[in-house]
Amino acid sequence: MKNSILSISIFVITIISSLQLTAQEFKSLDKSPMDVAVFPSSYKISEKIVKVIYSRPQLKGRDLVKLAPPEKIWRTGANEATEITFYKDVVFGGKELKAGTYSLFTIPSLDKDWTVIINSARNVWGSYYYNQNLDVIRVSGKTSKVDENIDIFSMMFDKNMTLKMGWGNTVISVSIE
Repeated sequence: MKNSILSISIFVITIISSLQLTAQEFKSLDKSPMDVAVFPSSYKISEKIVKVIYSRPQLKGRDLVKLAPPEKIWRTGANEATEITFYKDVVFGGKELKAGTYSLFTIPSLDKDWTVIINSARNVWGSYYYNQNLDVIRVSGKTSKVDENIDIFSMMFDKNMTLKMGWGNTVISVSIE
């Protein structure tokens, strides 16, 4: 009887210890947390037209051109390549685009508009495996400068469904119809 109670006690202690160890294995907050932007942005509307999932790197005193080098392909965020889903056919930056899920890449520029790329590759890490042969469309993202520094890379849709991407003192805009 004592052996049974001892065996059960050891079993229960082992289970409790195992649960405590598992609870302690949760990762800390990512340095570039994932976020989502949708249009329309009202949560009361279930029929979304477009959704973009991206990670939000931070400048933290660093120079934008070091994190998103000019004239080089950029993942448009951090970690995995940014993913954009269109729930119906649209006109993206003046070009027709079929409904579907795509990767969104950009080519930054210092003195002209950025190139915004819709690419059919999915589930890719960064831009390391970017394949230009999978580009669906390339459009010009109109750049503008803002006075206030945007430290954390951000994406949003304005009331006209224009995609806005902001970082540093640069905002890139692409119309969607």
